[in-house]
Amino acid sequence: MAKQIEAYAAHRLTEARDVSVEGLDRIVGGASRETYRFRLRYASGGESVDRGVILRRDPPGSVIETDRRNEFNAYRAFAGVPDVPVPEVFWLEEEGTWLDYPFFMLEEIAGFESSPAAIGQPPYAERREQLGHRKWEILGRIAAADPAAIGLTGCMQAPAPEDCWRRELDYWEGVIDADELSPWPIARAAIRRLRRSPPPPAQKLSVVHGDFRTGNFLYDGQGGIHAILDWEMVHLGDPLEDLGWTFNPLWDFAGNGYMGSLLARDEAIRTWERSSGLCADPDALGWWELFNAVKGQAIWVSSAREFIDGKNHDPIMGMAGLGMANKQDRALLEIMGKPT
Repeated sequence: MAKQIEAYAAHRLTEARDVSVEGLDRIVGGASRETYRFRLRYASGGESVDRGVILRRDPPGSVIETDRRNEFNAYRAFAGVPDVPVPEVFWLEEEGTWLDYPFFMLEEIAGFESSPAAIGQPPYAERREQLGHRKWEILGRIAAADPAAIGLTGCMQAPAPEDCWRRELDYWEGVIDADELSPWPIARAAIRRLRRSPPPPAQKLSVVHGDFRTGNFLYDGQGGIHAILDWEMVHLGDPLEDLGWTFNPLWDFAGNGYMGSLLARDEAIRTWERSSGLCADPDALGWWELFNAVKGQAIWVSSAREFIDGKNHDPIMGMAGLGMANKQDRALLEIMGKPT
């Protein structure tokens, strides 16, 4: 694939000479895009250029169906928003002409950690609270951003505030309907509860990252966060959706009992409220927490379908469809106040 990337880069960099791709390597993990890193080297304007590039390419089968243009546009939109660090995006291709499948490219931000498991280990564990405050501060800044001002209302559907919950629940229930290989009674019970007691209208129409969790940002050992990644599920909606997603028990990868292995729930909420200027109404947030457990289960159900149908043989798909689904059922019961 390196030669294909070289040909594409030469096509894009019309003034460049001696374009080469070195060190092409696939990054393990992630189930909605194939991710690769490489060095892009070329000569331009009498200077030699050497930069790290990340390639995000659609796989043959994916755990979720997502819009790569929305992901690309979100990176580009937040590049100008203070306190929301994102990598620079380069090019988007929505056909498979160059690399067999659609893709986009963005800068590599090197030298930082992304592993959710490392959060609980030195030197990062000592900076747990600092990382946690920074995490929910950034999420608050995303919620506070004006989607129209950063250019996203023109490329993403904007639901009415009272329709945010229904649109999301309808979509993810539909994923379970389409992909389940066996009944999921706990998720179905949760869906019935969600429909019986919908949340109030969104207090603000916000950009919803869709997968803002430990493991989807780059961090350092001093408590800093340097890039928010994996915007493939980005959309416009209720900002409490993102906040509720961060409280999914499955994101406590270190097993220390904190939200995302970083902060106590109340402290995370206070940090988010200060940063966003919004209010996390307890009942509304509770609804979104339960919804997000259903959404998580829908993702694991879809992952199992892709793996068993042979559309994607990546082991992470099978692991998500089996192990994560069982954990998500337990989280659903916990949120609903049922014995596990």
